[in-house]
Amino acid sequence: MFIFSLYLLMFDKMYFIEFNLFNLNSLSIEFLILMDWMSSLFMSFVLLISSMVIFYSKTYMSEDFNLNRFILLVLMFVFSMMLMILSPNLISILLGWDGLGLVSYCLVIYYQNVKSYSAGMLTALSNRIGDVMLLMAIAWMLNFGSWNFMLYLDYYYLDKEMKLVGMLIMIAAMTKSAQIPFSSWLPAAMAAPTPVSALVHSSTLVTAGVYLLIRFHFLVMNYSVFLLFIGLITMFMSGLGANFEYDLKKIIALSTLSQLGLMFTILSLGSFSLAFFHLLTHALFKALLFMCAGNFIHLMGNCQDIRFMGGLINKIPLTVVYFNISNLSLCGIPFFSGFYSKDLIMEFYSMSYLSYFTYIFMFFSLGLTVSYTFRLIYYLMYSYSNFFSLNMIKENYDSMVFSMGLMFLVVVFSGSFLMWILFKNPYLIMLPFFMKILTLLMVLLGALFGMEIYKLKLSYNLMMLSKMKMFIFFSLMWNLPYISTFGMNYLFINLGKNNKYIDQGWSEFLGSQGLFNYLKISSIFLQYLFKNNLKIFLIMFMFWIFILMILNF
Repeated sequence: MFIFSLYLLMFDKMYFIEFNLFNLNSLSIEFLILMDWMSSLFMSFVLLISSMVIFYSKTYMSEDFNLNRFILLVLMFVFSMMLMILSPNLISILLGWDGLGLVSYCLVIYYQNVKSYSAGMLTALSNRIGDVMLLMAIAWMLNFGSWNFMLYLDYYYLDKEMKLVGMLIMIAAMTKSAQIPFSSWLPAAMAAPTPVSALVHSSTLVTAGVYLLIRFHFLVMNYSVFLLFIGLITMFMSGLGANFEYDLKKIIALSTLSQLGLMFTILSLGSFSLAFFHLLTHALFKALLFMCAGNFIHLMGNCQDIRFMGGLINKIPLTVVYFNISNLSLCGIPFFSGFYSKDLIMEFYSMSYLSYFTYIFMFFSLGLTVSYTFRLIYYLMYSYSNFFSLNMIKENYDSMVFSMGLMFLVVVFSGSFLMWILFKNPYLIMLPFFMKILTLLMVLLGALFGMEIYKLKLSYNLMMLSKMKMFIFFSLMWNLPYISTFGMNYLFINLGKNNKYIDQGWSEFLGSQGLFNYLKISSIFLQYLFKNNLKIFLIMFMFWIFILMILNF
């Protein structure tokens, strides 16, 4: 797939493969596959990461009784993603999209406990909103005669009605890529086994939304300001939340969320090739990051709290090297793979006509990314070993370390390599000296900030107790999990209590039930009269005299 994409890129070619499924009178039903450089390059990355993840699962899930079922689920997941990537048709995109949602539910509830079930439900229902939006887009595209969006590439500006399809697809992408206000499912989906997290949060489920937007970028540009706003807020919120989080996997999940916010914002400025570039480099180092985290959790007896980890550099040096390299790529430290895409994006921002507010917001979010990364590094590497005093943690050179090593090689070279092949004309961005080094400055400041947070040891510092509510608010993603779980539940339950009359029908309410209630109320009233008769008769007599007196006057 990779070599094929290079061939397509070099000769600027595109292949349509069309399968005629059946003919019915004059209607022919075709299944269409689009092979251009973008779909085949993305496919090659998905297949590489999924093969490494499946190989990695051989050791990680070795004690699982249902390993075959797990592998089959992962394969179904990859197949759904393939269907989504390769189809230019909204119907087959919906099939792949729904397959992703369905299989992700099965994978999130894989460890069967209450937490997994609720996380799975939240994931599935959040993604259903996106499915509904796609269905509405399909229904709306009936006006145009074909569901194949490639036919409208030159046609979009002629027709106002296509803008609605753009809006529906944008909302669908927001649910799948967990942008605000649908963000709460992404950290919750960490209940899935770690190999699944490595696959889901790097190249498949969450990037499906961004990929769809890149494909439909000609429609989405009508809503660019809204998209920029959503991406910025998501990036800021997740960066802030990750600095107060103690669960290793959730920190990495929140970092995925902030990178998705970055992709959304750069898409809103119209540079879809840059967004695609960052999507690819991010997929690689994020998969490696999750694999390393999985190895830590595996060796630590399934402990995910970073406060219990420490001094890992002495125990498992190789995994720590992989972990640090992918972490530094994530930060955008110069000449690591993440740097090539991230620095370019930041310089592209500096060239755009944006307000001071968005500019400062953007660079502050970038600083937060580096901050939570360095906090994580300090907790894991440099603190004292906070785990059991006589631990026997040692690296096994098995399929886990092997697959991580292969991913590591790709991560190291991918940034510069993709930059050479992806852009026909290299970006040359001229900026004043301060704006040019601002990215690097924010990275260094973020690293410093992360170190300071680590030193504070917020978990038992008095400062935390005095500002407890604020810290809880930040670490719980601005209360989004509460709003999207309890907030939704209670609203509908209370509505159900009030609306039971509508449910039972008016005839019931006015007929037999109504008559019964009327007789019941009146008999209760009469019983009350008869039981307290003397007192009540006296009051009534006084009342009667009072009325007579008023009338006489």
